[in-house]
Amino acid sequence: MNRFAFIIHPIEYEDVSRKFKFLKNFSQKTVEKFAMMLPPLKISKITGVKSNFGETEGWFVAVPLISNQMLSLPEDYVINKIIKAGKIGERLGADIVGLGALTSVVGDAGITISKNLNIAVTSGNSYTVATAIEGAKKAAEIMGKYIDECNVAVIGATGSIGKVCCEILVGEVKSLTLVARQKEKLRDFSNYIRVKYNKKVYTTTNVKDALSNADIIITVTSSTDVIILPEYLKPGAVVCDVARPRDVSKEVAKKRDDVLVIEGGAVEVPGDVNFNFNFGFPPKTSYACMAETMILAMEGRIENYSLGRELTVEKVREIAQLAKKHGFRLAGFRSFERPVSQEEIEQIKRNAKIKRNFSA
Repeated sequence: MNRFAFIIHPIEYEDVSRKFKFLKNFSQKTVEKFAMMLPPLKISKITGVKSNFGETEGWFVAVPLISNQMLSLPEDYVINKIIKAGKIGERLGADIVGLGALTSVVGDAGITISKNLNIAVTSGNSYTVATAIEGAKKAAEIMGKYIDECNVAVIGATGSIGKVCCEILVGEVKSLTLVARQKEKLRDFSNYIRVKYNKKVYTTTNVKDALSNADIIITVTSSTDVIILPEYLKPGAVVCDVARPRDVSKEVAKKRDDVLVIEGGAVEVPGDVNFNFNFGFPPKTSYACMAETMILAMEGRIENYSLGRELTVEKVREIAQLAKKHGFRLAGFRSFERPVSQEEIEQIKRNAKIKRNFSA
């Protein structure tokens, strides 16, 4: 049996306080200083991942740096912490290690980390793309929209996940808008799309402008701040937020009962899985990036799979097929860390219709 490790880190400073109760009443600055002093550590053992075709077990290993520290501290310092976490996985007996959240973003997106480990490395981003697109399509259909009739925006379009999302979607949608911060990268990537797929796409660096007419939004940035505000969205919009930390402001949940925001990449794991650690998901479900690491271990694909800034459409489709083979599947919709029922979605549809009729 091949085994895996998966590297995680606290998303917000409150996550550290929940683990170390004595920090509950301390300031964010104090908590961050404490986190920097901690070495990487094993969090839990993961058992019971089993399909008709294979099984695996593994471990969560934590790099105790908060999201803003992952991006603001010296790159070499952060990468060294991640490598040390990978070494813990090696010593525990892992054959492959997955990079969770911002550990897959820092530096060259895992390439340096893989060169310093004796086990395979994946970011899990290929399966993240597959589930994000599948989830967005399913959510849109429930809301009465079909992908070929939709204006779609991808935020973070020049990143590794965003680019391959665009390549898959460009031939399926009514129109596609690419959103990113750097104009040159946007121009180069839009030209690549036009030449390779013979499709025109729209580009902008302004999130608000991009979303004013978007029916479906897939947002995949590595920003530590929210970038989608309530007033940006049209009634009935579907937003798939793949980012960790989240790109969509919590104010959207409070102020917009006419839009559907779903978390990208929530997956049901086969077998009687026990993570022995509460990362905010229901039992037997995981993020897609975690699931990719498990799938590769079960399949015996001990290789650097999703690594660096260039993902491929072929690998996205391959990992989706392997996931189906082993019984991994998209979990029910979640929004702002809680499940969303069919009844709630129907109410959102009704609210959107009322808003549209009112403004017509």
